[in-house]
Amino acid sequence: MAASSYKYVVLGGGNASGYAAREFVQRGVGKGELAIITEEPYVAYERPALSKAYLFPESPARLPGFHATVGGGGDKQPPEWYDEKGIDYKTSTKITSVDVAAKKLTSEIGDTISYEKLIVATGARPIYLTDFGTQGADLQGIFYLRNVVDADKIVAAIADAKTKSNKATVIGGGYIGMETAAGLNKNGLDVTIVFPEKHLMERLFTAEMAAFYEKVYTDKGIKLMPGNIAASFEGTNGQVTTTVLKSGEKVESDIVLVGVGARPNVELFKGQLELLEERPGGIKVDGNLRTSNPDVYAVGDIAAFPLKKYGITTRQEHVANCRASAVHAVQSIMDPSTGDYDYLPYFYSRIFDLGWQLYGINENTTPVFFGDPSTKKFGTYFVRDGKVMGAFLEGGSNEENALMKKVAVEQPPAPADLNELGSQGLSFASKL
Repeated sequence: MAASSYKYVVLGGGNASGYAAREFVQRGVGKGELAIITEEPYVAYERPALSKAYLFPESPARLPGFHATVGGGGDKQPPEWYDEKGIDYKTSTKITSVDVAAKKLTSEIGDTISYEKLIVATGARPIYLTDFGTQGADLQGIFYLRNVVDADKIVAAIADAKTKSNKATVIGGGYIGMETAAGLNKNGLDVTIVFPEKHLMERLFTAEMAAFYEKVYTDKGIKLMPGNIAASFEGTNGQVTTTVLKSGEKVESDIVLVGVGARPNVELFKGQLELLEERPGGIKVDGNLRTSNPDVYAVGDIAAFPLKKYGITTRQEHVANCRASAVHAVQSIMDPSTGDYDYLPYFYSRIFDLGWQLYGINENTTPVFFGDPSTKKFGTYFVRDGKVMGAFLEGGSNEENALMKKVAVEQPPAPADLNELGSQGLSFASKL
């Protein structure tokens, strides 16, 4: 058992850690002062690639091509980059206990790591169907997508499925479900998406928006089964063959890919930091991303931070927040005068030849649709209390997406007649 000590430690090796490392380096961190610890065998990479280009049958994304910080416009940071900067990046290292009072981490093999300042970037993990005791959920061939190891298993399973039934089932109609279904379809598999909601991406899409994307999927030969839940799974010789729905229907396939949400990895800090048990969950932080312990900060998927522009506390599971919050936490640590984290919620997705972006919020708002789906360019404004609080656009140019961002930032008053807002469409944003 070994003991080591650092001025700064980042616990977690997801997207955030790469951006935190870059910010520490830019602010002059000394060699040997910073350690990053991750269970994964790889240094930080851009996780969105996993549900998109990693599954492409042609020119797929592969490491080291998408190591952080290339997704945010920075340089690629492979393992040697961290070595050159004097950063101790501890891969394949599982931390099993944290003592916040003693400022000490303990690994699975008994090594201890001490720190002066800790950034918690442990991210989130998929919700597993085994958590609910779903019968057959432990069969081989049922996959979840969170890291490169997961993605490699899915790529291998795709090749195997092509020698068998050539069928795949996706459980979940959100981001992971929609993006991976598109990737499986690109590989020539016969894909079925099973989801409990009335339409795809129900947390964001209105019925009108969803109708466009659902037609895209069905035109590609993808079968949609809304209003359905996977009740159990059947298999042969330990390998999944069938998804049994609550309705009693059965869907046969060689691959089942599950994307039904995620849970923040906060267990190491129960009883030591202030956690939010109710939605949005996670570790509660202040505007500087500092937890209830002044020497511990939290970033990315696990940080529940104040979104002052909207008067709420939120937890944002998105790469943009991972990148920005990591940078802000380092700034706060290195410069106590750093102001509050001023984050604009942002989400995007790319499927087939389509791509949309959302700025601001859509929760508890009145959606106002504009544009013509037949042109593959349309959008939605989200209005609350007479103000436009969020803006969504499919098929926008960089300039048009920038206008959507400006709308969300400025929250301009909407016309009293919301039909007028829909008629104005993009021109409403261009007048700001």
